[in-house]
Amino acid sequence: MPDAPPLQRLLDDLRLNREGDTPLYEQLAEYLSTRIEKGTLPAGTRLPPHRDIASQLDINITTVTRAIAELKSRALVESRPGRGTRVAAMESPGTDFQTAPITNQDVIDLSVNRPALDLYTETLSATLATLADDPRYADIKDYQQPVGPGWARHAYATWWQAQGLSLDPQRLTLVDGAQHGLSMILRSVTQPGEIILADSVTYQGINALCHTLGRELIGVEGDDQGISPEHLEALCQSHAPRMLFVVPCLHNPTTRTLSHARREAIVAIARHHDLLLIEDDVYRPLQQSAPPPLLDLAPERTFHVSGFSKCVAPGLRFGAIASPPDYHHDIAAAMRIDCWSGSPLTALIATRLLESGDMTRIIQAQHAELVARHDILIERLGRQVLWSQAGATHAWLLLPEPWRGTDFVKASAEQGVRLLPASAFTLRQVVPPAAVRINLAAARSREALAEALTRLDLLARRGHHYMHDMA
Repeated sequence: MPDAPPLQRLLDDLRLNREGDTPLYEQLAEYLSTRIEKGTLPAGTRLPPHRDIASQLDINITTVTRAIAELKSRALVESRPGRGTRVAAMESPGTDFQTAPITNQDVIDLSVNRPALDLYTETLSATLATLADDPRYADIKDYQQPVGPGWARHAYATWWQAQGLSLDPQRLTLVDGAQHGLSMILRSVTQPGEIILADSVTYQGINALCHTLGRELIGVEGDDQGISPEHLEALCQSHAPRMLFVVPCLHNPTTRTLSHARREAIVAIARHHDLLLIEDDVYRPLQQSAPPPLLDLAPERTFHVSGFSKCVAPGLRFGAIASPPDYHHDIAAAMRIDCWSGSPLTALIATRLLESGDMTRIIQAQHAELVARHDILIERLGRQVLWSQAGATHAWLLLPEPWRGTDFVKASAEQGVRLLPASAFTLRQVVPPAAVRINLAAARSREALAEALTRLDLLARRGHHYMHDMA
């Protein structure tokens, strides 16, 4: 493994701002993390001793220790007795981004969040065969309104009305999936430097968006019921945030669903502090008897985002934003600037699926399969501490001592099972919990899922033996 570069070369570009608001340990951690991510400090590089870094920068050794602890929490470095601190491998098993589960028959991939059954392509072939007979087919050759074709917005709102969600077609903007919708909201309603709040452990996509758009993302503490109203109130008082991002149903990655009472508490705080809400509700179709959406409780300040990537097919790329009346034109303007409008071909395909009942049939079949897979989860992994709900595409495994999420992911990969650690979902300022996300729907079959969960249960129970063997 490479040794540490000379201190002068390692720290030559670092200029600590001793008068600013950012703590010195955060400045040092950010500097080193940038060098690691750019490859200037490759995997395996041994960092200098803490006392040498402190002496070089004329800072307290405790400051260096806190900076290295921050890098450890982000799985960028690792320390072992007698070996010092070294840069961790950036592409450890199971932590790199994937668009679909890998097809290697020797690996059971539970790292990708997707529907369990391939019913979309089977249904799509029949839909495409008759698409040209639809009178709206002629529309696909032209530009559309930035908010999407009127007939598609009407079909979308009508379908959701049957699911108990009231959407006004006049306030809908059709988007290329929920992630695109989140981007449109942040770009049109917020400004660089403004503060966005979210669960401290949350969906990866909002983290990436805020980082690239220059919005500051701060985590809100929570419990097994979701976001803590008390901590949300404290952050609103101390930071004056612009927006709060929530996944209220079958939260990704923890599967928590906000109760009606917790939703009302969040809305009350949002109104008191003039806080806007982004409600990422893509899992609602998979949850029976879901509580009323934030959109119903606070329509004047809620951006409701919905879509079908988790319950039908990620490749459909079709969703919608329901905007507060005062912001609908801003969203439309952002869409026009971004891409003029979404694809009318996609809109027509989705509309046909909605109107024919095929969308409902696919989702019902997906839900039934996920319920069956949840039963397997409880049977094979029920002795562990799990957060899960029947119908969820994923589960959240809280690991016993001495496991950490990144170590468990590496060990499970050696056992032929791919997972994602909590660090993949944890905001920068927060130490990741000892947990992993298990994607039940990603397994090729129920049998493959059962085998993977059996291996994970055994691994979790022999943690002390396994970690001793690793040392």
